[in-house]
Amino acid sequence: MTDETKNAPQQDAETAAAAHENAETAQPAEPDPVELLKAENADLKDRYLRLAAEMDNLRRRTERDVKDAKTYSVAAFARDMLGVSDNLRRALDAIPAEARTGGDAGFVALVEGVEMTERSMLGALERHGVKKIEPTGQKFDPNFHQAMFEVPNPEIPANTVIQVVQDGYVIGDRVLRPAMVGVSKGGPKADAAPAPEQTA
Repeated sequence: MTDETKNAPQQDAETAAAAHENAETAQPAEPDPVELLKAENADLKDRYLRLAAEMDNLRRRTERDVKDAKTYSVAAFARDMLGVSDNLRRALDAIPAEARTGGDAGFVALVEGVEMTERSMLGALERHGVKKIEPTGQKFDPNFHQAMFEVPNPEIPANTVIQVVQDGYVIGDRVLRPAMVGVSKGGPKADAAPAPEQTA
């Protein structure tokens, strides 16, 4: 045998060993289990924080919905009762002053009973969050007022509420019924006035 043929098996073994070594380095190393656990822990922590934030948002939204339901659930009923209260007021306003003072005791008692009924109804509505809008003297605000007519008056700033035709009401922070008003026209420009006060 020649030296080349003697060395051939040895070269083949060295080539195979080198190829095996290259294959080991070419194959990806086994991932570190600690790093895998750290990555999984970070992923789970992120998911937990997102879920906790989502639950907190859901809790706040539910609380707001429950509060709104409590506050505004009587809105339709209250609107209907305002119509009844308006009719009581119209009945009282239709009674002449002479009849109130000079009428018999039964008639005066009837008038007082209607007045008490009106006050009682408005008091009950107020206990449920319905409040009267007092717009007289305020700057006209289309969110709270409905203009019915204009009154020329050069002494009062323009767009100032000077007469209330029908009272307006709010429930919570929502308008239940806008106040029907007359506004001034032709006066000096009004300065920016604060929002209308909502008093009982």
